[in-house]
Amino acid sequence: MAKIDLSAIEPKTLIDGYLARLIHTENMTFSFVDASAGKTLPEHSHMHEQISIMLEGEFELTLNGEPIRFGPGSVIVIPSNAKHSGLAITDCKLLDVFYPVREDYRKLSEG
Repeated sequence: MAKIDLSAIEPKTLIDGYLARLIHTENMTFSFVDASAGKTLPEHSHMHEQISIMLEGEFELTLNGEPIRFGPGSVIVIPSNAKHSGLAITDCKLLDVFYPVREDYRKLSEG
């Protein structure tokens, strides 16, 4: 698995308006997300540490009750079990990295 062509990975719907191309290593999950403008990400938390990297667009993430607006080149660190939600202000392309592997996403990508 040294080289991966993202365009060859079938996008999976995470929730309405959020499509992801998923890559899993032994210890991490990489989620290349296309988020549609105006679509919300409901508040949730998970055991995984998460890094969100904005590649294109503008997004407002609410992390532990604090809104953070970020755009291209910005990186947000979401600690394990932190409550977070969001809103795609514009169409967005994000890279979310999770440690450890998101088994729920692995099952989604296999199904």
